[in-house]
Parts: sequence; structure tokens; C-alpha cells
Amino acid sequence: MADWVEPGSPAPKFTLPSTDGGKVRLADLRGTPVVLYFYPKDDTPGCTKEACAFRDRSDDIRALGAVIFGISPDDLDSHRAFAEKYHLNFPLLADTKHTVAEKYGAWREKNRYGKKFMGIQRSTFIIDAKGRVAKVWKAVKVDGHDEKVLEALRDIVDA
Repeated sequence: MADWVEPGSPAPKFTLPSTDGGKVRLADLRGTPVVLYFYPKDDTPGCTKEACAFRDRSDDIRALGAVIFGISPDDLDSHRAFAEKYHLNFPLLADTKHTVAEKYGAWREKNRYGKKFMGIQRSTFIIDAKGRVAKVWKAVKVDGHDEKVLEALRDIVDA
């Protein structure tokens, strides 16, 4: 289990398959602010609420010149079904071996009903146009999170 990536650090590089049919390489996004949100599982209550909130704010995110990606360990087939069911208008990235989640610190030990296991800690990272981590939320509470991300993104873009 890796430490969390902290603000000011270079964003860990990655290449992941995307629901848009290609691969997303962070290095190709240099010059563009990036919102990466890690979520545990497609089509579960909290993850659906979070994805739909970002869906509803995606025009605001794009208006700031930024892009958004959701990342979970689910495969592309699961991601595509989830995206289609809820009309998600941004790509989901398949991190099936959780290597990117580990690089960012989002792969954590969890404890549910006394049972310990490894899984995704719901978290969000904003990466600035220079490729540095600008903002981190390590234990996201879904309600209102989309607005917090937009506020932080506005501050980063205006800086």
C-alpha cells in the first residue's frame, strides 16, 4: 500500500484503456487540467451518485478547460455498461490490476464489518496543466463533492 500522492508532487504517469475506445496517457494531457476520481465499483449506490454528479457538472468542468476521468478496477465491459446505463459523458478508465490506484495511494486496506480487505478509497485528484498534483481529496463524501471539485478547479485555472 503506497502513500498518498500529495499536492505539489508530480502526478504519477499512467496509460489506461478507456471507454472511449482508446488509451489515456496522462503525459498526452500536459497543458490541460485533469480531474481524476477513483471509485470502488461500477453501478453501486455511492459510485453511481458520484458519477452522475460529475456527469451533470461535466460541461462546467470542460468550460474551465479541464477533462475528467473516473477510474476503478472494473473492466471495460463493466465500465461501458455503467456509462451507458447512466449516460455518462466522460471516459471511465479500467485499472483492473489497480496499479494506478496504488501509485496515487487510493488502493488502501479497508475494514467492513470486521473483515479487512484491499480496495479503492474513494478519492479525487486535480492535476494542473503542468502535470503536478494541485488538490487531493482522500476520503470523499459524495454529497456536494462535485461542487468542491469545481471550486478548486476554478482556483487552479485562475491562478
